[in-house]
Amino acid sequence: MEDKKETTNARPIVDQLKEYAETRFTLAKYKAIEKGTSIAASIIIDVIVVLIASVTFLFASFTLALFLADVFHSYWKGFGTVAAFYLIIVFIILAAKNSFERPIINGFIKKFFKS
Repeated sequence: MEDKKETTNARPIVDQLKEYAETRFTLAKYKAIEKGTSIAASIIIDVIVVLIASVTFLFASFTLALFLADVFHSYWKGFGTVAAFYLIIVFIILAAKNSFERPIINGFIKKFFKS
C-alpha cells in the first residue's frame, strides 16, 4: 500500500522536473539567440560607422591634399605632403603597437560579454 502512495506522489514531481528542465532549456536557448543577435547587430553598426568614417577621412585627405597643392603650386607636393604625414602616423602606430592592442582586445571582450 505504501508503494502505491509513493508512486502516485512521485509522478507529479517527475513531471514537474521534466517541465522545469524543458523551461530552463528554452530559456537558455532564448538567451543564446538574444546574445547572438545583439552581437551581430553591434558588429553591423560598427562596420557601418567604420565605413562612413573611412569615406569621410578619404574626402578630408583629398581636400587637404588639394589645399596643400594650391599652397605649394604643385599637385605632387600637396599629395606627397599628405602621404608623408600618413606615413609618419603609420610609423608611430607601429612603434606603439603593444599599447594599442590591449585596449582593443579589452573592448572586444567587453562587447562579447556585455549583459
